[in-house]
Amino acid sequence: MELNTSLHWIDYTIIIVSVLAAVGVGVYFSKKQNSTQAYFAANGAVPTWAIGMSMFATIISSVTFLAYPGAAYGGNWILLVQGLMVPVVLVFVIGYIVPLYRKMIRLSCYEYFERRFGSLARYYSSVAFILEHFAKSGTIMFLMGTAVAIFTGYNDPTTIAWIIIFVGIVVIALTYLGGMEAIIWMDVAQGFLLIIGGLMAIGLLFYLTDGGPSQIFAIAAEHNKIDVGPYDWDFCQRTFWVLVINGIFYAIQKYGTDQTIVQRYLTAKSDKSAKKASYMGILMSVPAWALFMFVGTCLFAYYQVNSGALPEGIRNDDVFPYFIATEMPVGLTGLVIAALIAGAVSSLDSDINCISACVVEDYYSRIRPKASDKEKLFAGRVSVLVVGFACIGVALLYVSWGGDGVLGTLFGLYAILSAGIVGIFMLGLFDRRANWQGLYIGIACAIIFTAYAVLTTTKADDGTLFLDLGEYNFPHHTLMLGVYSHIIVLVVGFIASRCFKTPLADKNLTIYGYLEERRKK
Repeated sequence: MELNTSLHWIDYTIIIVSVLAAVGVGVYFSKKQNSTQAYFAANGAVPTWAIGMSMFATIISSVTFLAYPGAAYGGNWILLVQGLMVPVVLVFVIGYIVPLYRKMIRLSCYEYFERRFGSLARYYSSVAFILEHFAKSGTIMFLMGTAVAIFTGYNDPTTIAWIIIFVGIVVIALTYLGGMEAIIWMDVAQGFLLIIGGLMAIGLLFYLTDGGPSQIFAIAAEHNKIDVGPYDWDFCQRTFWVLVINGIFYAIQKYGTDQTIVQRYLTAKSDKSAKKASYMGILMSVPAWALFMFVGTCLFAYYQVNSGALPEGIRNDDVFPYFIATEMPVGLTGLVIAALIAGAVSSLDSDINCISACVVEDYYSRIRPKASDKEKLFAGRVSVLVVGFACIGVALLYVSWGGDGVLGTLFGLYAILSAGIVGIFMLGLFDRRANWQGLYIGIACAIIFTAYAVLTTTKADDGTLFLDLGEYNFPHHTLMLGVYSHIIVLVVGFIASRCFKTPLADKNLTIYGYLEERRKK
């Protein structure tokens, strides 16, 4: 898609200043990065509100900024259902998840899995996290690159690739120099910028749409745009109930087993501070998701009123960038583009830092158990470079594939690459009789099931399934695949553990230790 548009020098100035600021923050905090604890956990000295804002900015990436408006423009608000499950679930679990990790691990949350079930559980969970976040990072970079390319006037693969490389190098520089402390404070600024960008977009759409907000709401109601259905009990389609079930497991996975969030628990001064930060991040995320869903609804109404204003064949994910490029005034365009890039940076820097923390803690420290902290810090910095450029490579693969159905692909990858990790976590947390023998049987069953489901639903280039079992192909929506893998690990692991006589697990590694401690207080 080619646009007859170009950015004003004021817009370029705003964008360049915002990008250079990220590198500047990294330089500012670089002198403090003298240990692995400082580099990956900011020495546990970050204020509560800053951690909460960082959690928010990490979750609210360019996926939210672009794909949520695209999804709402083309459909309704059903994807918001997954996000709504996060506060519903975490109100009940965050109270004991946070102190558990702060007491039981040094840096990697997968250390807990090893203490509970042995080294294989740690490696399995760590690899699942790394694969998932490589996929996520590639998606975020691709979405950001595609959107920014539109503003240049040319949405072609070469332009997208160069934008990805440039922003990727900036993210690597910020992460390499400043460590987690720089990332958190940059996230604070980027979080505010994201919110401002979304609010400015809605304000402009209110102003430009003939009839204003009342007309937007009337069109939305007429076309059933602000809805979260369909509500059928049909697991073969993306229904309300599929998103509810998936969202429950997503919430536990994100706040209970995801290194990018757990690592932030460790940056807080106390358990109380970490809990407050978590609640803050959760409660800010849901309104932000709704905000960008509403942007998509407003865009739909605007282009209904201004029929024929969109290029023929434009993708849903490109509608918001097109509006920014063609309708926003000078200065405001630069701020919104800066917010878009900020959304990508705030998620990517966390992914790179946290994957690197896993590399150092879960692998390098095992290979070199006697390595000094200085050597581990060096390994961490090298890992940041390797991981960062690897993420750029994944994004470039997305460019070569065309990136069709990006949002659906992203959530599908979340479901598949989670690899039953929530099942492992819940089994260890709630069942003292669960043992490594039973867990590994559960994991083996989950792997077999996942392979079956993926192969019987994935098509080759010629349109044929990799494994066609006819009526026995996996029938349900991809989002349910991850749910089933969690349940298989949990149920099979629970039953199989009863077949082996082993001592009860240390209650301090389970919820029962936390509950006993609470009763004593």
